[in-house]
Amino acid sequence: MSGGLLYQLVLPLCLFIIMLGMGLTLALGDFTRIFRVLRPALAGLGGQMLLLPLVGFALAAWLMPTPALAIGLVLLAACPGGVTSNMVTYMARGDLALSVTLTAVSSLLAVISIPLLVGLAFQVFGGGYQSISVPAAQMMISLMLMTLLPIGLGMWVRSRSEKLARWLEPKISLFGMLFLGALILGVLIRQGDQLMVGLLTSGLAVLALNIIMMALGFASALLLRLDAAQTTSITLETGIQNSTLAMLIATSFLQDDELAVPAALYSLVMYMTATLVVIMRRRSARVARTAAEQGG
Repeated sequence: MSGGLLYQLVLPLCLFIIMLGMGLTLALGDFTRIFRVLRPALAGLGGQMLLLPLVGFALAAWLMPTPALAIGLVLLAACPGGVTSNMVTYMARGDLALSVTLTAVSSLLAVISIPLLVGLAFQVFGGGYQSISVPAAQMMISLMLMTLLPIGLGMWVRSRSEKLARWLEPKISLFGMLFLGALILGVLIRQGDQLMVGLLTSGLAVLALNIIMMALGFASALLLRLDAAQTTSITLETGIQNSTLAMLIATSFLQDDELAVPAALYSLVMYMTATLVVIMRRRSARVARTAAEQGG
């Protein structure tokens, strides 16, 4: 298979299928629920759409040694949420409805925010890297075709047959996990000798982005006095990014594997930290349930 066919057709088609799976889990009510849970929703969206890019730019300027890695970190930070955060929120006994709402709304906003943030990153860090003009309008159209169109199609399928949606969604989720693993492996293999260098030079920034954003999400939820389930959702939504989308934009749209390295590394980091959150949350929920039973 030629590289052009892989980048321009196969990878976008795979993302289309993954976003179709996300659409199978959504309904129109997920987009309007934000007005019923305004405080926690604004906390989550503020963390994803404002704090995350700011922290991404700061860490890229401070810790990333090359323009490509700096731009790649901003690209990652510009891709908030994803169906993975919903799955982990469910496992952590978080507020799943809030998580799904944040995923739905951030997916709409990302169509506009990603091209703008990536274009700004090229202006800030692109000197001496390569002369690329990021066509914001073209990227928005591409993102709509690769994300919003399949999400809408999945929602339509669910509205017509919820039974079919429930049958299809886990199979597409499994495909998404396998595809993400293959995509990470492909990026790391193509980087070859630069893998260890990339890990040493990018690892600290990637880990810092994940930990800082989870801490900020947790702190904002505490300041707003949200309950434990909502706090868990906000923490995970601000710490788990759509690394699959980031890698596909890097390899397909921008056609530079080095831009995908931060997202590939982040995929590994976020699963480890998310697992810790799941374990801690489930343990605290068990303790609270035991105390309540003893008190009763």
